[in-house]
Amino acid sequence: VQLQASGGGLVQAGESLRLSCAASGRMFSVNTMAWYRQAPGKQREVVADITSGGTTNYADSVQGRFTISRDNAKDTVYLQMNSLKPEDTAVYYCNARVRDTIISRERDYWGQGTQVTVSS
Repeated sequence: VQLQASGGGLVQAGESLRLSCAASGRMFSVNTMAWYRQAPGKQREVVADITSGGTTNYADSVQGRFTISRDNAKDTVYLQMNSLKPEDTAVYYCNARVRDTIISRERDYWGQGTQVTVSS
């Protein structure tokens, strides 16, 4: 299973970016998908997650500004980031909890990370 993330870049404060992450490979089911981020000198933190049924959760710091969504037919998760702030600057990683086969346990897979830089 591979996760391919895209959509990062350099923007000014107040602007928007949309991240995408597509899962591919041998998968029986893709369950919760999530976005994490890691800023320099800080621990990785969860930004938002979404279940296969569409239930979402957000970190307090992004509530109301970021929207997570997914296309189950494409095994793809998105993160729409609006009103970006300099403190949103980080490497963003996508995560998927995948069951490879009908008899296997769920495993966590990670994308390669995409840089988001917000200038003031």
